[in-house]
Amino acid sequence: MTIRTDWTRDEIAAIFDLPFADLLFQAQTVHRAHHRANHVQQSTLLSIKTGGCAENCGYCSQSAHFATGLKASKLMAVDAVLTAAREAKAAGSERFCMGAAWRSPKDRDMAIIVAMVKGVRAMGLETCMTLGMLTADQSARLAEAGLDYYNHNIDTAPEYYDRVVTTRVWQDRMDTLDHVRDAGINVCCGGIMGMGESRSERVGFIHALATLPQHPQSVPLNRLVPIAGTPIGDAQLDAEGAPIDEIEFVRTVATARIVLPDTMVRLSAGRETMSEAGQALCFLAGANSIFTGDRLLTTPNAGQASDADLLGRLGLNAPEPRLEAAE
Repeated sequence: MTIRTDWTRDEIAAIFDLPFADLLFQAQTVHRAHHRANHVQQSTLLSIKTGGCAENCGYCSQSAHFATGLKASKLMAVDAVLTAAREAKAAGSERFCMGAAWRSPKDRDMAIIVAMVKGVRAMGLETCMTLGMLTADQSARLAEAGLDYYNHNIDTAPEYYDRVVTTRVWQDRMDTLDHVRDAGINVCCGGIMGMGESRSERVGFIHALATLPQHPQSVPLNRLVPIAGTPIGDAQLDAEGAPIDEIEFVRTVATARIVLPDTMVRLSAGRETMSEAGQALCFLAGANSIFTGDRLLTTPNAGQASDADLLGRLGLNAPEPRLEAAE
């Protein structure tokens, strides 16, 4: 399948609107042409610096603008991060992601960040970081340290962006993605579903990813976890029903898989609010990565034992069957 960066919104909307069975069949067909069937990568996400962020993302408990009761913390010590990485690897994680609640890192913090990257990578884990906006020089330092992925989410469609955050603009996101890509680091870039956006805006979100100069190598798809004290969280907690129903979320996963064939599509925040059947449909729709562990930064997450049980019952990540030689 040709990798396209010239998708139109109408084309993506037509895919999104397919009959559900047809949509999943097409998504699974694309998935098997580009990825290992029945394999789901397990990743761990650690908050290395929590709270006190200067941005006002309307969904985030870590923003200093909102009274969510979250206590800010300082940047973790390198040894503590490496201990957590060893534990994650022992539990089956293949990628270790580190997140800091910053608008952007200060240059004085870069030496510590670089040491974390080098230490985690030396364990044989894929490394990912999310630190806010980066300069070209900071991106180059992370690339030199061996960082595999940099996460910088666009959150939503361009036309809905100022409904989510006003302390930065869309182009700020694009600039950082350009710096990361130019430095040779893989891009991890996704968003959140269920913040009050329409299906048209979910199409716009996928269109924005699909028309970047190069598709992100990783796309985390989050289902909003409403946080009391945040503007978007309060609005959704006051609304009737779930922020986005499971079928609509599965449609989003399937559409992303079809238009981003080579990309790792990761089920991220909000899995703990989904049924096992809903998660299974997401895997059928082409999702091939999850975050494991009890927490994602500051929000709850399905635990390791629960994930192992579900993946086992679905036959995911099982050893390949051995074919006996014919006599």
